[in-house]
Amino acid sequence: MAGAALLALALAAGGCSSIRESRGYVVDQLLVDLVQPGIDNRQSVESTLGRPTFTSQYGQPVWYYVSTITGRRPFVRPRIEEHQVLAVRFDAAGNVIATDRTGVDQVVYLQPDGDETPTLGRERGFFEDLFGNIGTVGAPGAGGPGGPGG
Repeated sequence: MAGAALLALALAAGGCSSIRESRGYVVDQLLVDLVQPGIDNRQSVESTLGRPTFTSQYGQPVWYYVSTITGRRPFVRPRIEEHQVLAVRFDAAGNVIATDRTGVDQVVYLQPDGDETPTLGRERGFFEDLFGNIGTVGAPGAGGPGGPGG
């Protein structure tokens, strides 16, 4: 009887353990420490760390390596346990000028305001969107091939 109770307790405790998942770049601290400003360039950074998670589109060239470890209990939304962003900044010639690291303190949690996105214009239903242009394409005065300007 005591053995069955102990087994049930062990199964219940095992079911409550947290599930950990790594998302994004898997950080290898030894490799991150190898990237040195003034020594490395884009090619050496890519061969050391791999391709970045994403790159800057405007301004100074920056490569971002994003790593997140989440934990969750069964049937519960995941929580961020660890979060790290490594930003490798390059000059115009492609040489590393700086590496910056940020953590979970920079994560922003957004709460949407309602279930719908406000838009300007008329409210149209599904069928109006689907069949709304029937009869207007090519009609006289509509600007199509048979209309003015066409």
